[in-house]
Amino acid sequence: MHFFDIENTAFSIISYPISYVELIGTVFGLISVYYASKANILTWSTGIVNEVFLFILFFQVHLYADMFLQVYFFIVTIYGWYNWNTSTVENKIAVISTKARWLITIIIIAGSLLSGLLIKNIHLYLPNYFKVAAAYPFTDSFVMVLSIVATVLLAKKKIENWHLWILVDAICIILYFKKGVYFLSLEYLIFLGLASYGLYHWKKQLVND
Repeated sequence: MHFFDIENTAFSIISYPISYVELIGTVFGLISVYYASKANILTWSTGIVNEVFLFILFFQVHLYADMFLQVYFFIVTIYGWYNWNTSTVENKIAVISTKARWLITIIIIAGSLLSGLLIKNIHLYLPNYFKVAAAYPFTDSFVMVLSIVATVLLAKKKIENWHLWILVDAICIILYFKKGVYFLSLEYLIFLGLASYGLYHWKKQLVND
C-alpha cells in the first residue's frame, strides 16, 4: 500500500483509522495556525507541509475545491513568507476599510457561486481525472473562497483575516465530520479555538502598535 494512500493507517483512535497523510497534514496545520495566532513567521514554512499533505487527502475524499485551494495556499504562502520577512511599516497589523469589507463580501458570494457550479460538474468536464462527483460542491467552494480571501488578509496582516478563519473553521468542523474525516474535523475544532485566540492576540497587538 502506498504511503500517501488514505487507507494506509498510522494508528487508530476509538476505532477510527488515521492515515499518515491525514496525520501529517493535521499536525502541521495545527503548528502553522498556532504560529499565525502569534504573528510568527514560522507559520509559512510549516504551512507548506500542511498544504502538500492536505492536497493529497482532499483528492482522495473528493473535496476537489479544497484540493485546488491547497495550490493557492502554497502560492500565497510564498508571498506571505516574503512579505512578513520584510521589515516595513506596512507590515504592522492593520484594519481594512468599510469599502473594502463590502467589496470582499461581494467577492466571496460571487466567487462561491461560480466555483460551486464549476466544482459540481468537474467530473463531467474532466472525467479522466475526477471519476467521482464532488461532495458538497457549494459548501466546499464557500470554504475555498473564504480561505482564499482570509489567506490574503493574513499575508497582509489585516486583522479581519481571523473573522473569516473563524467562519471557515465552524463550517469545516461539520463538513469534514460528514465526510468521515473525523481527525481533520477535530483539528478544525482546535483551529476554531486558535483563530479566536489569534483575533484576541492581534487586537492587543494592534492597540499596542
